[in-house]
Order: sequence, then structure tokens, then C-alpha cells
Amino acid sequence: MKSALITGANKGIGLETAKQLSKKGLFVYLGSRDLKKGEEVVKELLEKGFQNIKAIEIDVTSLQTILSAKSVIEKEKGHLDVLINNAGISGIMPQNAQETSVDHYQEVFEVNLYGVVRTTQAFMSLLKKSPEPRIVNVSTSVGSLSLQSNPNWPAYDYAKFVVYASSKSAMNMYTVHLAYELRDTAFRINAVCPGYTKTDFTNQAGGDVEVAGNRIAKHALIDQNAPTGKFFSEESSPETGEIPW
Repeated sequence: MKSALITGANKGIGLETAKQLSKKGLFVYLGSRDLKKGEEVVKELLEKGFQNIKAIEIDVTSLQTILSAKSVIEKEKGHLDVLINNAGISGIMPQNAQETSVDHYQEVFEVNLYGVVRTTQAFMSLLKKSPEPRIVNVSTSVGSLSLQSNPNWPAYDYAKFVVYASSKSAMNMYTVHLAYELRDTAFRINAVCPGYTKTDFTNQAGGDVEVAGNRIAKHALIDQNAPTGKFFSEESSPETGEIPW
């Protein structure tokens, strides 16, 4: 049975992705900063008939909790097949390039970039023990430099969240380099935008969380013929799904 770890998975898109991967037969570690909240969610899922889901404490800003989670998974599974770096924050609103302070940048980057790097590096040894390791970095089309600078992009005049967008652009670059370094291996590593989705993150505005979860789960299950080091957003590119960096 394949195993997956999803950070920030006790609600929203992370939770929906956990449910979909569980239905696909994976053993899912549902990552939550607050273990009690994660366990409450898992209890509800098990009562609804879901199987092979376990809450695990992981705060991507805390190396100690990351290493503790790694120790649990290593002991129980011996390896990890799928890592989904889903945990993220938007930061203070509104945000603008002229006035938003560096302190706010640091707060968001701590989760959205450094958290991804910490978690990925910590779990790399377990991922390398998988015959088909997958890493999905949950991104956003807002992090595309090409789209943000294109006046014809539908979201050009309202998707100017400079702190959040900058953190995701930086994470995208990390994705590119990581995929490059592992290009001759069985790894498949991609950045995926789930789309504007109705969750707490968007104040319950946007599309269905089931659609977003499916977009993430799909890239967690790609085969060896699938691309690596790419950026996908089905909302921005319905034809191919791939969008420019």
C-alpha cells in the first residue's frame, strides 16, 4: 500500500485531498499543527467509512515536529511514496509593494517557502526508498510571473497579493531546481494550483473543494511517463493544464 503525507490537511483542500487519496487505496498521514484537531477529523472520517487515515502532528515552521513525524512514518512504513506540501498562509490583508513590511514577508515565507524546504529535505531519505516517489507543491496561478505581468490575464487587476504571490513564486523556483536535481530518477515533482476554492482560506468564496482536491490528488498519482518540474493550473489553462512560470 502506498503512503502519503499531506501537510495542513485537517481542513480545506488538504482534507479533501486526503479523502480522495484514501478512496484510491493509499495510506494517508493527515498532517495537522494541532494533533487533537487532526485526530478529531480522522475520527469523523473513520465513522463515515474512510480507511487508512492517521492524524500526525507536523508544523512546517518547526523542524522538531517535522523530524518527529518522519520518525513515526519511518517506523510504521519504512518509506514515503507521496509528499504533498499543502500547508500555507496568505498573510495580512491588504498587501501592497509600497507599504507592507518585511516582517509580514518573513511570516508568510516562513510557512510557504521555508516550510516546504524543511519538510521536503527532511523526508527526502524516505521518499528515495519509494519506487515511484511523488512530490506535489501546492501553488497558485497568482505565483506566475508571466500571468501577473500580463494585462490580458483575467485576474490581472485583482490578484495583486504581493506577499503571498512572492512566496509562491519562490516556492515555484524551488520546485524547478528540485525537479532538475532529480530529473534522472523516478521522482516526479510538480507545482499545482488547485484553483480558487471555497475554503476558510478564501472566506468561503470560490469553486468546489472536491474539484480542487482532485487536481492535487491526480498529480500525486501520476505514472512514470508524466512530466516533472512543471506548473499546472487547470483554471488558467483548461487545454493542457500547464501554465508559464
